Amino acid sequence: TPLYVVNHGETGPIRCNRCKAYMCPFMQFIEGGRRYQCGFCNCVNDVPPFFFQHLDHIGRRVDHYERPELSLGSYEYIATLDYCRNNKPPKPPAYIFMIDVSYRNINSGLVKLICEELKTLLDKLPREEQEESSSIQVGFVTYNKVLHFFNVKSSLAQPQMMVVSDVGEVFVPLLDGFLVNFQESRSVVINLLDQIPEMFADTNESETIFAPVIQAGMEALKAAECAGKLFIFHSSLPTAEAPGKLRNRDDKKLLNTDKEKTLFQPQVNSYESLARDCVANGCCVNLFLFPNQYVDIASMGLVTLYTGGTLYKYNNFQLDADSPRFLSDLRKDIEKKTGFDAIMRVRTSTGFRATDFFGAIYMNNTTDVEMAAVDCDKAVTVEFKHDDKLNEDTGALIQCAVLYTSISGQRRLRIHNIGLNCSSQLADVYKSCETDALINFFAKSAFKAILSQPLKMVREMLMNQTAHMLACYRKNCASPSAVSQLVLPDAMKVLPVYMNCLSKSCVLVGRPEIPTDERAYHRQLVTSMGVADTQLFFYPQLLPVVSM
Repeated sequence: TPLYVVNHGETGPIRCNRCKAYMCPFMQFIEGGRRYQCGFCNCVNDVPPFFFQHLDHIGRRVDHYERPELSLGSYEYIATLDYCRNNKPPKPPAYIFMIDVSYRNINSGLVKLICEELKTLLDKLPREEQEESSSIQVGFVTYNKVLHFFNVKSSLAQPQMMVVSDVGEVFVPLLDGFLVNFQESRSVVINLLDQIPEMFADTNESETIFAPVIQAGMEALKAAECAGKLFIFHSSLPTAEAPGKLRNRDDKKLLNTDKEKTLFQPQVNSYESLARDCVANGCCVNLFLFPNQYVDIASMGLVTLYTGGTLYKYNNFQLDADSPRFLSDLRKDIEKKTGFDAIMRVRTSTGFRATDFFGAIYMNNTTDVEMAAVDCDKAVTVEFKHDDKLNEDTGALIQCAVLYTSISGQRRLRIHNIGLNCSSQLADVYKSCETDALINFFAKSAFKAILSQPLKMVREMLMNQTAHMLACYRKNCASPSAVSQLVLPDAMKVLPVYMNCLSKSCVLVGRPEIPTDERAYHRQLVTSMGVADTQLFFYPQLLPVVSM
């Protein structure tokens, strides 16, 4: 169900003068409705004249249920120009399709499959409910050792190709005609998609580039002054002479040593700086990989992870067997609603604060969570820590605000508010504990820790934390029992099983038969998962095949 949208015009959202929290149900109106007390920092603020309303006999505004920001936990604000880049309204986002046309992809039929599917999918680009057609613009690039940009301007009879062979200093050879509205340039785009497989049918080029491809897509979005997504279809280790060139470093001798963590770190620093630039320019990277050998996902997938994108992997891709899964993934990704150029901030009431964030995100500082794009399949896990005593009467309040650009190019603020009960009784904490949320948090924190700590130490840390939680319950909450008896809180009975699954996962336990890329892929997959997904991932369902 779409959220209610609040529009205060040029005035913009009402915020606390001290902590900058947005107007929400936790604000207490006083002095006949002329002022309000912030529920997060207790600061007393004046109510703007246009927002004034009288209070009823219980001190609640008479328009309480007419205003989503006063009566609902989640809602959206239309943002003013103050919330936009350079104080200018954003343009609708763009999707750029970047296809690896090296020998293997042409020979396997993958390029033809992609081009045929795009003819159908471009009619299904996401749009706002009130729009007749999508506002999203599209562009096309093919590449092997060089980049090919295509001009698909509606006034052309045939698409035009421009080649960029200097991949060390990538530039966009055209602006007008590269990003177009599909409905307006339909015939030229369809012509191009028909021609691409034939254009490269006789290629013998097997070497590919990768970092310059992302750089080119980002520069195109930057030049067009819009956010967007890159859909990159790639199949091999980028070994051509260019920035971001990678070598095969899959060394099984590193397994179960202190240097094993290097297998999860990017091979070259250029990918991290590229990811940072992509986030700064609202460029999300979705990577579809079709490897038949090692491709160094720890390096290539870094930009995808930091920009809020999704990594899809199809090992030893076979057209007949794997096409349905790949096309289903591609359709879902293109059609789903997405927010672009997003920044998230979490505010809390006094006594505790957000200290760490886990997900497909990038952080320049300790408070702002940056995402080039965010969609319904991504989740950010937040760790909170106590600064002071929490008040049992007022509870703990959390407000999550996400500033983003919608698919129609409108700058919006999505606000989520939640109030949690506090208790001074440890037994109450264990009674209402959420095990599925715990496994999500521990998995993400462990998978982050392996970048800097030996895997053996990370596994031991998980076991120690589990033992400490359960020992604390036995000591302070459980009735006396034999030392040999295992005592578990009702809400955490499956926690040891879950933690055992996590500690034995392929990411944390290296074995020679498990490809390094598979481990890096699973690590990236889990990092952006929600609670329901991690629960199934680490403790999958068993289905009786014989009775199906």
